[in-house]
Amino acid sequence: MAEVVSPVPGAGRREPGEVGRARGPPVADPGAALSPQGEIIEGCRLPVLRRNQDNEDEWPLAEILSVKDINGRKLFYVHYIDFNKRLDEWVTHERLDLKKIQFPKKEAKTPTKNGLPGSRPGSPEREVKRKVEVVSPATPVLSETAPASVFPQNGSARRAVAAQPGRKRKSNCLGTDEELTTLPVLYLCEFCLKYGRSLKCLQRHLTKCDLRHPPGNEIYRKGTISFFEIDGRKNKSYSQNLCLLAKCFLDHKTLYYDTDPFLFYVMTEYDCKGFHIVGYFSKEKESTEDYNVACILTLPPYQRRGYGKLLIEFSYELSKVEGKTGTPEKPLSDLGLLSYRSYWSQTILEILMGLKSESGERPQITINEISEITSIKKEDVISTLQYLNLINYYKGQYILTLSEDIVDGHERAMLKRLLRIDSKCLHFTPKDWSKRGKW
Repeated sequence: MAEVVSPVPGAGRREPGEVGRARGPPVADPGAALSPQGEIIEGCRLPVLRRNQDNEDEWPLAEILSVKDINGRKLFYVHYIDFNKRLDEWVTHERLDLKKIQFPKKEAKTPTKNGLPGSRPGSPEREVKRKVEVVSPATPVLSETAPASVFPQNGSARRAVAAQPGRKRKSNCLGTDEELTTLPVLYLCEFCLKYGRSLKCLQRHLTKCDLRHPPGNEIYRKGTISFFEIDGRKNKSYSQNLCLLAKCFLDHKTLYYDTDPFLFYVMTEYDCKGFHIVGYFSKEKESTEDYNVACILTLPPYQRRGYGKLLIEFSYELSKVEGKTGTPEKPLSDLGLLSYRSYWSQTILEILMGLKSESGERPQITINEISEITSIKKEDVISTLQYLNLINYYKGQYILTLSEDIVDGHERAMLKRLLRIDSKCLHFTPKDWSKRGKW
């Protein structure tokens, strides 16, 4: 049993610290350090200028993954060493510190019996040096009058993914995997998620595709927001394409083509043209570890608008109907952890601040009660309380201390959180998958 003490003036305040502005080396002349062939090549490592989260300049070491020439201007696709791949980007030579360039070393070939260099059967020298990851395009959403936009993909050199005006985009004229990986732009239909190679193919596909919403059952609708439940066994093609789409943006995602054991919950935004995909999460039909989310994604055009937290809230709303506590599949990405920690913090603080004292005594609540009310797994409740530094040991018992800073910060955050799940709009009946054979 833990007591809730609220608030304690001045508790939890931190003095602001000063962060010095990073001063990097001067940018060298682009011709100062080149390969023997007279050009910067893939595999080179050197400091690259970038802005950090504090909007300050820094020069982390980066590797050049790809080089391209656009109208006589060279661009270099770089991966910052020890940084997440989502920060990979195209840069100009002005941001390169060529004085500290490190050229890739050639790997020695395996000597043969006669002393001459050679290659073992099946070695990379006898095959393609680098396998190119096959990924599908992303599905950005645009307004009727908006120009076409492009969004990057994950991979050794991200390709652009086009979004056509009027929310019509992508296509069905499929080439081979090898052909698709060499295309600068891919297209896909936002309703069936079939992908292809050209705008002409897209236009041809749109005359045949009669879908205006994801397949499956619509289990939630409020205003323009809807959720569709999709069975990975019944809608295998759509589910596989959805996983490929997520792989474009989630570097850590493991790609499985067997979607039968999964359910997919796709969030859409409705207008006169149909239900447009905003994001989704998937979950196992049977999870022995109480996972209520296997993979979660908000598409780039909808990020920083509250949709990610809405997806998380919906996953816990389903857990409440199922009468279970749930947790996302671990490990979480860095951004995933931030999103979940923010949701857990706001949800738990909402419970604590809503407690009322009885008979003039301090309100009391247990960790298990918080877990049952929110469907957040007990371990996540404890880690969140520790992260917020709310748990204190006082006179032989644990108390939860809510400082003024915590209360004020929570109230400001909730004022910005305009999108919420309304349980009255949810029409969902949980299934007992253990009694349904192989799903």
